[in-house]
Amino acid sequence: MAVDEGARTVTPGRAAQELELRRDEFRLAVQLGLVRTAPTGEGERRRVERRELDRLRAAPDFPVGLRERVRAVGTGEAAALLGITADRFTRLARTGHVSPVRFSLNRYRMVVWMYLAQEVVEFGLTRPDLLTGRLPLHLRELLAAHEDRRARNWRARRLALLLRAAEDPWARAAAIASLLDPVQVAEAVDDPYERTHLDRLRPPPPPGMPVSPVAREIAERLMRADDPDEILWHRLSLALALDEARAERQAPHPGETRAGGVGASAVAQASTVALAGPVRAEAVPAVPARAGRPAAGDRPVGRPGRARFLERFRRRREVGAARSRRRRRPVAWP
Repeated sequence: MAVDEGARTVTPGRAAQELELRRDEFRLAVQLGLVRTAPTGEGERRRVERRELDRLRAAPDFPVGLRERVRAVGTGEAAALLGITADRFTRLARTGHVSPVRFSLNRYRMVVWMYLAQEVVEFGLTRPDLLTGRLPLHLRELLAAHEDRRARNWRARRLALLLRAAEDPWARAAAIASLLDPVQVAEAVDDPYERTHLDRLRPPPPPGMPVSPVAREIAERLMRADDPDEILWHRLSLALALDEARAERQAPHPGETRAGGVGASAVAQASTVALAGPVRAEAVPAVPARAGRPAAGDRPVGRPGRARFLERFRRRREVGAARSRRRRRPVAWP
């Protein structure tokens, strides 16, 4: 809901100054839900209400406490906080023990992961056994298999923030679809009107995306699921989210008025305004495959499409297994 015209608001830049935060710290505080923003009139411009600033400034630990909650550190500084080497911290991050909060690309186009200092310290207090000595066998096996869960954990954190902030079911479905490749979305959502609606509600990229085409392509790859099990999970999540969205209203057709008034501004709100508190990756499964779309007045509400998708997925696995049996070679084959 838009802020009342008479309400006192300030720009994000002014709010960052009054909260004694740098611009990147302020953006992170908004993403984590520590600072609430509100829309002002039409468009996607968002401002901070004066009473929100007063609430934050009235905290007994201001400004040190707020600045500490949004303090992001790199691998070297995170390792120093734990009293371990940077190499050991990298291995712990690759196996998923610490989740990045954001990333950037250096001049060599290498990914630089950043972590919340508060979460790093909490990890050291809860798992001191992983800070010294040899890592457990299952972690060594993951590292030997070149496992790296940093990008996946970052995507899970971002999706959790988007889902917790989105109030519209179609916006939640669009947030899930944004993690999938367009080809995956086309396979999961065979209705072109629904795909268009999801694309219209797609959340904007996180702040600080690189400008150069090559660097931007690298960043966009990090924003999409790449592991087969992760892709399958999000496709299942998308199907459930679409069932919920269709139960409320159907995607608009050309010439139809979009019900609920949900547009790009609603998703922009979902991408910037999140609830405060610990963030966990929330599960939301998959997609109904449908042969055709009936007329708007004849469409049933909340049609179950997951069964057809799961049946198709099971048939593919059976065909793949049969082919592998036919092509099986002797063990001694070089």
